[in-house]
Amino acid sequence: MTEHRAQVEELLADYRRSRDQLADVHRRLARVSASAQSADGLVTATVGARGELTDLVIDAEAYTRYRPSELAAHIVRAAREAGAEAFCGAEEIMAPALGRVAEPGSVLSGTADLTEDELAVQPLDDSDDTFEDQNWLDDSEWSKAR
Repeated sequence: MTEHRAQVEELLADYRRSRDQLADVHRRLARVSASAQSADGLVTATVGARGELTDLVIDAEAYTRYRPSELAAHIVRAAREAGAEAFCGAEEIMAPALGRVAEPGSVLSGTADLTEDELAVQPLDDSDDTFEDQNWLDDSEWSKAR
C-alpha cells in the first residue's frame, strides 16, 4: 500500500469514527428529557433537549384554583425550568464530542461562531417605509400611470 493510500485510509477511518460519534450524540440528545412542576404540583411541563414542550400535565384542580393568566404563568415557569435542566443535560452530552473546539452551550444556542458585535441587539431601523398611511383602496395613482 502506498503512503498516499495509507493516508486516505486513515482519513476515512477518522471520518467513520467521527460519524459514529455524531450518531451517538444525536441518539443521546434525542433521549434528553426534563420535567419541572409548579410549587403546588398542579402543573408539570416536560421538554426535550431543544426546549420543545413534549408533555404538559395540568391537574383539574388548577382550573378552579387559578385564573387563566395565573395558570399560564405556572405553565411558562415550569416549562422554562424544565428547559434549563434539559439544556444542561444536552451540554453534558455535547461536551466530550466538541472537546475544546467550542463551548456546548453556545453551540446549542446557535451562537458558537458569532462575535460580540453580531450578538448585540441592533436598534430597529425606522427609516423603512411602513405603508401605514397608504390607502390601498385608492387606485388613482395607478390609474394615471396606465
